[in-house]
Order: sequence, then structure tokens, then C-alpha cells
Amino acid sequence: MATVYEIPTKIMMEKTAFDLKDKNKMQMPEWAKFVKTGAHKEKAPQDDNWWWIRAASILRKVYINGPVGIQRLRTAYGGKKNRGSKPERFYRASGKIIRVILQEFDKMGFTEKVKEGRKITPKGQSYLDKIATDLAKKSK
Repeated sequence: MATVYEIPTKIMMEKTAFDLKDKNKMQMPEWAKFVKTGAHKEKAPQDDNWWWIRAASILRKVYINGPVGIQRLRTAYGGKKNRGSKPERFYRASGKIIRVILQEFDKMGFTEKVKEGRKITPKGQSYLDKIATDLAKKSK
């Protein structure tokens, strides 16, 4: 049985995002169509599937780094802002996006709150491991 660690990240993210969108019925909020992912960005994401890709990425980060809090995830998804002639400065990503996605995972039973933040549940670990196993079988 394969785990998340054995599958290339990009392939794992694409498959998990597709599965979250189509099979688990994780819905993107209406406001997410118009929002930027952080203060360091100039535009909203152009990809229509960005919500599910971010959700898959967050679930993977909780799996690997957990327990992890929203502030650590904001730092992980942040970036440098172009401020014109002034030096670039690091800005953290939007907390609302991360918070809403983690709340959805809590409802689905994939994550749970602990004192240090969120950690993956056995159900969430099993979900990601099944996807990794399917990908490992297809690559052989």
C-alpha cells in the first residue's frame, strides 16, 4: 500500500482535487469566484479548479506536517508583494480561504481540531492513502 510520501506531489494534487470536486461534493463558496488568495497577489486565480487544488494541497500539508494551524498555513501559501520601486515584502495568504476549507474537512471527518491546530484523522489518512495506492498501481 502506497502513501502520500511515495507519490509525486503534482500528480497527487491533481487526482485529489478531481476526487474532491466530483466524488465528495466539496462545494466552492460563491464569494470564492471573486477573491484573491492573498494581499501579495494582483488578481484572483484564473483556474476554475483553484479551490479544489488548494483544498487538496491543504489536506496534504496537514497529513505531512500536522498538527498545523491556520497561521502556519497562511505563511506557507504567502508570497512577496511587488510594491513598485519599494523593496518587496512578504505577505501571508488569506486566512478565510484556509479556514473555510479546514472547516469543510472537519465536517467531512478528514481533519479534527487539537490544541496545536488541525490534525489528520484516520478517515482522512485512509482517504489520501487510497488515492496514493490507486496512483501507484496505475504507474506500474
